[in-house]
Amino acid sequence: MVTVVGVRFKKAGKIYYFDPSDIEINKNDFVIVETARGVEFGQVVVGPKQVLEEDIVSPLKSVIRIATEEDENQHTENKIKEKEALEVCTEKIRKHDLDMNLVDVEYTFDNNKVIFYFTADGRVDFRELVKDLAAVFKTRIELRQIGVRDEAKMLGGIGPCGRSLCCSTWLGDFEPVSIKMAKDQNLSLNPAKISGICGRLFCCLKYEHDVYAQILQKLPSVGSIVLTPDGEGIVVEANVLLEFVKVKINNPNDNNGEIKSYFLHDVTKVKEVEVEVEDELDIPEELKSELKKLDEI
Repeated sequence: MVTVVGVRFKKAGKIYYFDPSDIEINKNDFVIVETARGVEFGQVVVGPKQVLEEDIVSPLKSVIRIATEEDENQHTENKIKEKEALEVCTEKIRKHDLDMNLVDVEYTFDNNKVIFYFTADGRVDFRELVKDLAAVFKTRIELRQIGVRDEAKMLGGIGPCGRSLCCSTWLGDFEPVSIKMAKDQNLSLNPAKISGICGRLFCCLKYEHDVYAQILQKLPSVGSIVLTPDGEGIVVEANVLLEFVKVKINNPNDNNGEIKSYFLHDVTKVKEVEVEVEDELDIPEELKSELKKLDEI
């Protein structure tokens, strides 16, 4: 077991583990740490705790010190300079007529590097832009292309639910989300209704999917033959949340059959029917390409 503290460098950013050494560190303390890209200013969001060695990335770097008032002032100054750098870089991009959208700017704590985050549809030749920026800021320049999910995380916004975006408020890491999750939850497969402001599938599709998956393993699919208290029948509808199915009872005297509802514990599978995903989606061809674009992280 190893003693670590969890440090976050941005709001809703990824949590990184560091060795607290002999320093007395508490949750919410601001600290100065050594990272792969230099000295950084961060906040402790996970107090000292024991973790397994396989859960950390070696070598585990140490906390240099608890942030002083001078360190906090330096961090505040950096934030002011980042806003100025954003304006300068935006003007330089316009000057070079580059097809890229500047999203954010970040100074490392020691001012050893300035990182410019941008989005673009394809590759961008920004060599001349880097030269101009280096001449202005007199330090190392890094331009980093990011995806639309990262852009939404940095800029923030309001989701269709009326709340601030999960990714910009508390979600540290993106997890894979797929169209199958929307299908399993019986949601509309209209891309406009299951995608966020980033243009990708809602991250929240992942939150409840494990529960849906567990119930779906027990719930007979539509078309399956089941035995009910009223006899054998075919499942015509399944409700995952309520855990019940609608069954068309086989009645020799009625060609149409009677449809009744039963809870999961009242039916027994006789023959399970596997339904092809594409058939079950039953969506127009013109929407399939749009859904395919959404079905990625």
